[in-house]
Amino acid sequence: MPRLLLVEDEPAIADTLVYVLESDCHTVSHAMTGMDALAMQVAEPHDLAILDVGLPDMTGFDLCRKLREKWPIPVLFLTARDGELDRVLGLEIGGDDYVTKPFSPREVAARVRAILRRAGNPLGNPKPVDGGLSVDDSSKRILCGTVRLDLTAHEYKMAAVLIGHPGQVFSREQLLDHAWDDPGAVTDRTVDAHVKSLRAKLRGVMPGAEEMIVTRRGLGYSYSPQGEL
Repeated sequence: MPRLLLVEDEPAIADTLVYVLESDCHTVSHAMTGMDALAMQVAEPHDLAILDVGLPDMTGFDLCRKLREKWPIPVLFLTARDGELDRVLGLEIGGDDYVTKPFSPREVAARVRAILRRAGNPLGNPKPVDGGLSVDDSSKRILCGTVRLDLTAHEYKMAAVLIGHPGQVFSREQLLDHAWDDPGAVTDRTVDAHVKSLRAKLRGVMPGAEEMIVTRRGLGYSYSPQGEL
């Protein structure tokens, strides 16, 4: 799983972000100061940094500069400032994106995924599993055995997330975040409709394969190469 370095000195905001990001299949290290963040990065390098601009010991901009001296790590800024000058400064010193408080934690998670995709680390690069379904990441195809499925972009993204994390249950909200660029524009029922379509296509190439997409009532969906047990 991608390792994220969250540097935020407001505990309520930090706790919410840690929960949402870990639910989104990331490992999160939380620091409240810039110096603590640098020590964490030295101890164990991270894949992306989420930096609050207003830290107690240095600005997020200064911390970004210090991180970039040794690590080419993508950076997402969090700030209560909404001035154009601050946004421009953050991007000019190497920030990859910028979110202004108050913000939706789901928006932050979506922006993190977008940055990781651009950096070549989509969802931790899920690997094909033995048997069942697999992901051909280079061609953006899902394979059922050796047969390539003809999927829409949303069906592919949902299937890739499920297949990459066998047995893990994803809520409808999480699947919306993974598979739609603007998850707020569609409803949870959209996920159900796409799962139904995905299952029909699986059944069309290999009867019984549709059972590998498992419904967990009240929770969401998961992938099991053995089907629902």
